[in-house]
Amino acid sequence: MNRKIIISLIIASIVSQIAAQETKPDWGIKFSGFVKTDIFLDTRQSSASNGIREGHFYLYPDNVLYDADMNDLNANPSFHILNIQTRLKGDISGPDAFGAKTSGAIEAEFFGTNESDLNGFRLRHAYMKMDWQKTTLIIGQTWHPMFPAESFPGTISFNTGAPFTPFSRNPQVKVIQKFNHVSFTLTAYAQRDFTSSGPDGTSNKYIRNSGLPGFNLQVQAVAGDVFTAWAGADYKTLRPELKTPANIETDATIGSFSVFSNMKIKTTPLNISIMGTYGQNASDLVMIGGYAVSEITDTIRQTKTYTNLNTLSLWTDLSTNGKKLTFGIFAGYSKNLGAKEIINGPVYGRGNNIDHLFRVSPRIALTEGKLTFAAEVETTTAAYGTMRNDGQVINTNKVSNVRILLSTIYKF
Repeated sequence: MNRKIIISLIIASIVSQIAAQETKPDWGIKFSGFVKTDIFLDTRQSSASNGIREGHFYLYPDNVLYDADMNDLNANPSFHILNIQTRLKGDISGPDAFGAKTSGAIEAEFFGTNESDLNGFRLRHAYMKMDWQKTTLIIGQTWHPMFPAESFPGTISFNTGAPFTPFSRNPQVKVIQKFNHVSFTLTAYAQRDFTSSGPDGTSNKYIRNSGLPGFNLQVQAVAGDVFTAWAGADYKTLRPELKTPANIETDATIGSFSVFSNMKIKTTPLNISIMGTYGQNASDLVMIGGYAVSEITDTIRQTKTYTNLNTLSLWTDLSTNGKKLTFGIFAGYSKNLGAKEIINGPVYGRGNNIDHLFRVSPRIALTEGKLTFAAEVETTTAAYGTMRNDGQVINTNKVSNVRILLSTIYKF
């Protein structure tokens, strides 16, 4: 067949497909997002591990660090302006498939993937969704099932309540089954940007090498538009090493179990959200905790067993329902509960020398059309000390940071 005829047929096919799509205006992709500028002043220093991306994603203040004259070097202020939370999202709609309504989403921001990639364009969400009458299937990367996506804290700060609320996005397969006012959700997930700690630093290879995904099961109950409650359990398995320092293959793993409950009450004057989490080895959820070597079972072969470091976290968030001027306040508390077994080796995780954390952050926002000006005062206190061999932290001293945050948010 003549090449010109083939090209003409291809062009005609493309034009016919475009014309067919034009008869379905609800098919395609719709872009939205916002430009955000954060201006913040901290009264105390925070290191890269305690405040991600030059302190923008703030977790907690650094411990005391004395110079030769016994001056606390970390008791010095820090000022910054960043736009890295600026975001672009595409909501995708398409034709039905297998009897289900189909949709999807792609979302990215300029937060980067590590400290050296600041301003880098990184993936946040990328998933497809299939909705039947009572069943929903989601495949792709989106919020970890322990993140309260439908009732998360409304903080102006990008930390969204971390490290008090579980915070992570994960590649996953999720099935939601609805029964009138109750639904059940089963999720199998992997790790990507938010990963566990281990002998080789933070990496997703520990869960990959276990040969199993993480599993999460939760139930949700809804009472109209006023009340929603969630409760669930989560289990993941890590294999910290493929071989011991003695060059001996090891299949030792550690399983970590977490439970959580969340409640949202929506009234005319106020929205109220409350969440409690008991987490084992929760560092991949940007919470304090982790795991440790509990026993060297063979000193020659260097084989090991492990024990979890356990964390209890509670938070509440209140916000008004004004359309133009809104007020809110977040309060969170996190406690290191230690380990169930005696620690006899290295400890892996986040904030393992912290006994407890506390934060309170009132906020105000003024919105006109697509533009919002917001301010927040965030006070975070960390009780640093010495970890005992049962994982508990003793002889604590408290340090606090006050962050004054001013933000502009322009949506499109």
